[in-house]
Amino acid sequence: MKLSKSEAAYQRACELIPGGVNSPARAFGAVGGTPIFMDRGKGPYLYDLDGNQYLDYIGSWGPLIWGHAHPEILAALEETMKRGTSFGAPTERESVLAELVIDAVPSVERVRFVNSGTEATMSAIRVARGVTKRDLIIKFAGNYHGHVDSLLVAAGSAAATLGVPNSPGVTEGTTKDTLVLEYNDVEGLQSAFDLHGDRIAGVILEPICGNMGVVVPSSPFLQALRGLTTDHGAILIFDEVMTGFRVALGGAQEVFGVTPDMTTLGKIIGGGLPVGAYGGKAEIMDQVMPAGPVFQAGTLSGNPLAVAAGYASLKKLRDEPPYEQLDQMGDRLAKGFHQAAKDAGLKTQIQRVGSMMTLFFNEEPVTGWATASKSDTEKFSKFFWGMMERGVYLPCSQYEALFFSALHKEPEIDQTIDAARETLAEIAKSK
Repeated sequence: MKLSKSEAAYQRACELIPGGVNSPARAFGAVGGTPIFMDRGKGPYLYDLDGNQYLDYIGSWGPLIWGHAHPEILAALEETMKRGTSFGAPTERESVLAELVIDAVPSVERVRFVNSGTEATMSAIRVARGVTKRDLIIKFAGNYHGHVDSLLVAAGSAAATLGVPNSPGVTEGTTKDTLVLEYNDVEGLQSAFDLHGDRIAGVILEPICGNMGVVVPSSPFLQALRGLTTDHGAILIFDEVMTGFRVALGGAQEVFGVTPDMTTLGKIIGGGLPVGAYGGKAEIMDQVMPAGPVFQAGTLSGNPLAVAAGYASLKKLRDEPPYEQLDQMGDRLAKGFHQAAKDAGLKTQIQRVGSMMTLFFNEEPVTGWATASKSDTEKFSKFFWGMMERGVYLPCSQYEALFFSALHKEPEIDQTIDAARETLAEIAKSK
């Protein structure tokens, strides 16, 4: 690959932007080398500044379930831009999108739009504390809920990649009311409620983890979460910023049949534009100002462009659901990766739900951060660059889920499997 233009762009960016990127998830700290600067995307493909083409398995970290530059989403944006980009006043389109979200997501009776997943989780936590009049929040190691001070403890995503579970600038005071438990640990969860049940405002988790790689919750864990929060009057919050509308129209809560009290959303509901949302039972959401006393505001919340793109994307998901096809392609990809690793004599774990998946270089199934952190990140780095050289763009961290779109059909999946077979064989020879 020729990457001279990307390298020059990175050097320029480093003089202007901390680390040369506007989010650490875009840095290549976990795999080495220079971040690749993209020029455009079309369908399932990305094209960098040097003209290299890649099959994209990031999809802007999840929202591009219809691929890049989908004509229906672009048309919705074009129509909306002619009317104006922001008003700082209500628009009817916000209610239209809200109705679609409420109809699709089992837990949501009222919804408030914000501008990012971080805003959504931050706001949901505030509401949980405001409603219950309690302080303690339970989160799980390896779950990432945005860069909220009180939740940036044992966090996944870029925080895990960079080895910074607690960021400088996050004070002890902001984290003293956060209890960090191990994901899928029923006994630990029970003990926390036994000790602190009357002080716990809520529990927040990724119902399918994507920020320490794909980790699936066990049925006993989900049942314990729902039962213990109900029994103790705490609020159960599903962070579905990644999984909402991605693994099913109703998100992970539809897949598992467990309904939380509140849900945070993002990614897909903006159709690729910045957006977030939090919602839940009417009795909880009606505590949010101006209906109630819990303050939350945002000048650009419900931005017309994000609402238009989000509605176009979600309406298409509702009317032309791609989930069966995505699951079939996911199964094909997972089986292909598994066979390629087996043929190469490498021990891996392929963990998947629908169109999100992780290949862990790990000896054992990954059930939480304790096992995820045992993964061989050096092998993953070799895998990442080997796939990149073969035109497949994967997440630049062992601890990130890959995503693919409805436009990744059999030829694209098989091309990816062939690239993996060659790359894994190379890794095996280099041991």
